[in-house]
Amino acid sequence: MPPAEEEVPRGWLAAGRASRRLVLVVVFVALLLDNMLLTVVVPIVPTFLYTTEYEATNSSAAPAQAELAPPALKAPPFSSLFSYFDNTTVTISDSTSAMDTVNRTKSILPPQPPPSTPPVPSSCPEGEEFLTEENVRVGLLFASKALVQLVVNPFVGLLTNRIGYHIPMFIGFTIMFLSTIMFAFSGTYTLLFIARALQGIGSSFSSVAGLGMLASVYTDDFERGNAMGIALGGLALGVLVGAPFGSVMYEFVGKSAPFLVLALLALLDGGEKWLLADVTPPFVTPQSTKGTPVTTLLRDPYILVAAGALCFSNMGVAMLEPTLPIWMMQTMCSPKWQLGMAFLPASISYLIGTNLFGVLANKMGRWLCSLIGMAVVGISLLCVPLAKNIYGLIGPNGGLGFAIGMVDSSMMPTMGYLVDLRHTSIYGNVYAIADVAFCMGFAIGPSMGGAIVRAIGFPGLMIIIGVINVAYAPLCWFLRNPPAKEEKMAILSQECPMQPRSYSTQKTPHDLPLADESDVEAEEEE
Repeated sequence: MPPAEEEVPRGWLAAGRASRRLVLVVVFVALLLDNMLLTVVVPIVPTFLYTTEYEATNSSAAPAQAELAPPALKAPPFSSLFSYFDNTTVTISDSTSAMDTVNRTKSILPPQPPPSTPPVPSSCPEGEEFLTEENVRVGLLFASKALVQLVVNPFVGLLTNRIGYHIPMFIGFTIMFLSTIMFAFSGTYTLLFIARALQGIGSSFSSVAGLGMLASVYTDDFERGNAMGIALGGLALGVLVGAPFGSVMYEFVGKSAPFLVLALLALLDGGEKWLLADVTPPFVTPQSTKGTPVTTLLRDPYILVAAGALCFSNMGVAMLEPTLPIWMMQTMCSPKWQLGMAFLPASISYLIGTNLFGVLANKMGRWLCSLIGMAVVGISLLCVPLAKNIYGLIGPNGGLGFAIGMVDSSMMPTMGYLVDLRHTSIYGNVYAIADVAFCMGFAIGPSMGGAIVRAIGFPGLMIIIGVINVAYAPLCWFLRNPPAKEEKMAILSQECPMQPRSYSTQKTPHDLPLADESDVEAEEEE
């Protein structure tokens, strides 16, 4: 190939690696695939376990019951009688003998109820007790992903601070691909549990590295808020497509089909990312500045308030994922395709909320946007048990998704802003904490939700988590004016929507050396 032609693709790749939009696209797709796999199993797992375990057990018991049925009518053992009284032979007709045999059989068998009108066919599944127990098992399976992710996240945050963001992102894509393939061909609860836990490891790598990468290339707080809103749109789109896509594909194609499609998408995106970046893109080089330790960030009350808002708002939808499909099967007799479609209003409204409030939250204040969002989350959850059919779920689920979009699009940029304001501007650890907050919501929610439903029922579960969200909402007021260190104030934009309050810190004279002219000016000011 001539040198001039070789320079064209090289120049295109170099321009691509230097583009912030490419970073945004990569993070968008990573969150999209992660959350499609997160939600595609929601309508599949309950019905798959019901079909493979409960119905299979009952069908195997059916032949044993058939053996207990009464034997078929046989011909009488004789067809004539000889009378020694008058030396004559009396012939017995077959019809008479058959009628006598039937009468004898009826006298032995218990009386049958009189014929009545045939029952109306119902799509409600049998085995009420099995479905109640399944709430707990499905909840633990869904929670396994978040529990594993909760453990892995801090280590990924430390890893990104040392080697950058690109390699952990690629590791995440690889593990997600393996997890998706395992989901496609798993036929037992144990294998599904392992695949879900493996997904947690891949999700930890891709989400922590992706959000940290995004925060590092969008240094302006306003641009970062917009970029986070777009990236969270990928999360919303994954949630939007996942559950309906999984229910329709499972109903009309089969269990493996949706997972094979997701595996292909993960493979293509991972290959594209590897081609567009050599070893480490220019924006994601290993950090020369040491980031703030996780323990220090966890002692910051403002970061804890923001993380708690992310945790409790997402815990509501996390509790709905394993319990709502089973509740619909029990009370609404819903077919398979409706189990995933019930989450469609929440997904669409979440997509609208993240993109709308990614910009609007800068104007109205992120603390106020999050406060209103958590209150609406609680009210929407309280209204879910009032639905009598799938159409009654449109309003509560739509309000739930819109409100969670308000909280996520407000608190994710706030986490990065608090690090800029109060700590070192290295974002791997703080977004590891943000992901831990998500994981706690999606770990505690499904695992406890199934047990609570078994104890007090689905309406009681919605009341508990709804009240928690409403009660937590006023804490977002403390994020209105977070204090900042004086040395950090000099590098922050003065036009930030969150007006910080500064406070003095004790520093030795050797930490910030001043010129002679600066000393004179300082004495004059005193």
